Formats: sequence, C-alpha cells, structure tokens
Amino acid sequence: MTRTSDLSELQSIARTVRRDIIEMIGAAKSGHPGGSLSAVEILVTLYFDVMKHDPANPTWPQRDRFILSKGHAAPVLYSVMAETGYTPKDQLNTLRRIGSIYQGHPDRRFIPALEASTGSLGVGLSLGLGMAEAAKLDKSPSRTYVVLGDGEIQEGQIWEAAMYAGFHKVDNIVAILDNNRIQLDGWVKDIMAIEPLAEKWAAFGWHVIEVDGHDIVALQAAFAEAEATKGKPSILIAHTVKGKGVSFMENNPKYHGVAPTKEEVELALKEIG
Repeated sequence: MTRTSDLSELQSIARTVRRDIIEMIGAAKSGHPGGSLSAVEILVTLYFDVMKHDPANPTWPQRDRFILSKGHAAPVLYSVMAETGYTPKDQLNTLRRIGSIYQGHPDRRFIPALEASTGSLGVGLSLGLGMAEAAKLDKSPSRTYVVLGDGEIQEGQIWEAAMYAGFHKVDNIVAILDNNRIQLDGWVKDIMAIEPLAEKWAAFGWHVIEVDGHDIVALQAAFAEAEATKGKPSILIAHTVKGKGVSFMENNPKYHGVAPTKEEVELALKEIG
C-alpha cells in the first residue's frame, strides 16, 4: 500500500470506498449502509495516513491495532482492507455469501489480518484495552484504535472499559465515536439519549477531542493531538452523518440496515461520482 497525507488522494480513496460499500451491499441485498458510509473518512484517514501497519506483514508485532467495535459496519472495513492490500478487491461483492471471507460481521476465521471478530456490541473497547496494555508491557510503540457506534455506547461494558482506561491512564488507546445520531430503531436521542458526551468521557478521565468526522484535515489533526496526549486515553467524538454521500440515505434511519435496490444503487453511484 502507499501511505499518503495528501488531501486530494485521501478524498479520492474515500469516494472509492463509498462506491464499494454501495456495490457490495447492493449485491448482497443485505447489510448496513448508513453506518458504513458515516465512518468512511475515519477509516481512510487511519489506514492510509495515521496507523503504522504493513499489509505484506500483517502480524508485524509493532503494528498499530484497529478494532471496528460496531462490527455491522463491516463493509467500510472490508473496502479499506481491500484497498490497502490485505484482502482481494475482486471478491468484495461476495459480501454475506456462504463461504465468502467477507462475512456479515468481521470474522478472524475468514480474515486472519483482522485484530478481532466483532459485532456483539459493547465489546470492542475492552478488547482494545487488552491490546494497548499488552503493548505497554512489551514496551512496544504500538497504538490501538477502536471505532464505536453512538447507539453502541448505550451498552454498560463500554463504560466499564472507559472507567478502567481512565483510572489506569492507558494513553496508547484512541476511541473514535461515530456520532451519526441514528441507531437501528431510530434516533439515538429518542431511544436512550447519550448526551452530554464530552462531559461524560472527560469525567471518566479521557482526553476529549470533538471533530467533524468527514473532514480529513481535521481528523488528521485530531489523531495527532491524541498521539501527543500523555497520561490519559483519548476519544475523538466524530460528528458524522448517517448515510453520508448518498442524499436519500443521509439522516434516514431506514438505511441503518436496509440494502439499496438495484435502482437505488445506480442513483447512489451516480451521486458519489
């Protein structure tokens, strides 16, 4: 893979990833487009610019670790892994088929380069903390990045992990909250409100950075700030739009877990460009 910090290159990759997401979910006639599209810039910035990793050597001990705790957004991760060279791009449209490596949720039995199998919500931050603490014990420079869903943080285990990380000053972990404001059954605020977000995470001992989750330059600066922060874990509260990039999916709870029709796929791809 070619690492880049160039904005136009990263934006071009993000467009490709959005196309992949629409095509693969459309082909599967099943999947989660909304929360995959909202996390595109976050994963593109991490995999192509921020994280230290090597697709030719996926078990490199000093690599940074990435966990997609909201595992139902697997299409965005699969596209990015294919674009970076971990997995075959020509198989993306086998998403959710029996025997495909691209299962409905990330599964290490099918893709060993994954750091964890995810999809049972609430678990990823705990997994990431274990990896971050192991890196400290090994005196490794490895850092761990965990993407959480805003509906997901209604799970109690998230806050146990947050309390642990703050108390033990685990400063080599970064949580990224994909704050797109919509979960499976509707708007987060109507189901179980999670605000005030910044104050809650700060109270648990975290360094809080609020950022536009679709602004790559802002994300680059936020990840740099997190890396420079010592003595406490960091969280990026990334304000995003569910279904970003496809007008009829944006801020539409329907597309949390409904695949686009063939006609909608064509419309979406035309919009993305």
